[in-house]
Amino acid sequence: QPPAFGFLFDVDGVLVRGSQPLPAARRAFRRLADGSGRLRVPVVFLTNAGNCLRSAKARELSQALGLQVSPEQVILSHSPLQLFSQFHQRCMLVAGQGPVEENAHNLGFKHVVTIEALRKAYPLLDMVDHSRRPKELPPPTTGFPTIEGVILFGEPVRWETSLQLITDVLLSNGNPEAELRDVPYPHLPILACNMDLLWMAEAKMPRFGHGTFLLCLENIYKKVTGRELKYEALIGKPSPVTYRYAQYLIQEQAKKQGWKAPIRRLYAVGDNPMSDVYGANLYNNYLKSAQQNQAGVKRSPQAASPQTEVYLELRNDCNNSVESCESILVCTGVYRPSGDVPKKTEARTMETVFHGHRDFCFDPSLVEASHVVQDVDDAVQLAFKKENWS
Repeated sequence: QPPAFGFLFDVDGVLVRGSQPLPAARRAFRRLADGSGRLRVPVVFLTNAGNCLRSAKARELSQALGLQVSPEQVILSHSPLQLFSQFHQRCMLVAGQGPVEENAHNLGFKHVVTIEALRKAYPLLDMVDHSRRPKELPPPTTGFPTIEGVILFGEPVRWETSLQLITDVLLSNGNPEAELRDVPYPHLPILACNMDLLWMAEAKMPRFGHGTFLLCLENIYKKVTGRELKYEALIGKPSPVTYRYAQYLIQEQAKKQGWKAPIRRLYAVGDNPMSDVYGANLYNNYLKSAQQNQAGVKRSPQAASPQTEVYLELRNDCNNSVESCESILVCTGVYRPSGDVPKKTEARTMETVFHGHRDFCFDPSLVEASHVVQDVDDAVQLAFKKENWS
């Protein structure tokens, strides 16, 4: 019997903690794979990590899970940027860590400038660290390209440098040596990946994520200019753009395996109510509204542009077979229940502090998981039981 469902697995806090695999992950994938190590159902790994290549993350997962994971099964926070072809020919400033230039080129961007290259071209901009200040006045910079947009891949190492230089680029309309009389507004387009305020590594408490960096940038820009920082796109979980892309990869995987049954249901397994659960529930709302062919979708007005495109695409896609995206919350990462895992989701204490991004409205129902289980192995067993799958 071919599967009519697929899994979207978060990585940190669900399958691994930092660099250490969780024991439940191997148990789960022994259930998901057949005797020869091939998956019996379509699986996509949906992570907000973005400081590596898809191929590198696939190798990490293969080692952690004990089976072969292909790059086509991995969605990093920035993977959907390959859909934003209208920016691929522009000169883009890229911020983050890891192989940011290679990632940008792999996504289709032809002309990129790193924070480090910008700092070297304009050494007077980076003034916080006294040891890096130039001892003598440098000659004027010549031949440096005008920046036409900004890609925020993930949290950088030196926050003060990136915050300063990104702000300089926005205030100067892409030419940090320019002396503009007025602040340009609207500012240059910004494409931001990964809105997670926090993430779980080996430490006992959650660590600052890229969402915390975005929060700093937004507040600095508003304090300096009196205006709101706007995003051309916010991708990574919980953006529906990312879940739409994940659905596409699940369906392509099923097609490649020769499974004839249409994929009807998605099970999104995560550890972060404000990211994994919120995103899955928001996408479930889009799926339901698209089926009813109604426009009353819950979405933030500020994030309306990319979100509306996803909704309209779903509504107009007559061949879209997916009916639901259920959220399954595990207790091995960011989310920790008080006491035993309750039998009913309604019995959980409601999260009162919204850790989600500014441009996504807080709706308590969106952070309430369809199911709460102890770990990823329990999540797989739950989905198998619901699907009557041996």
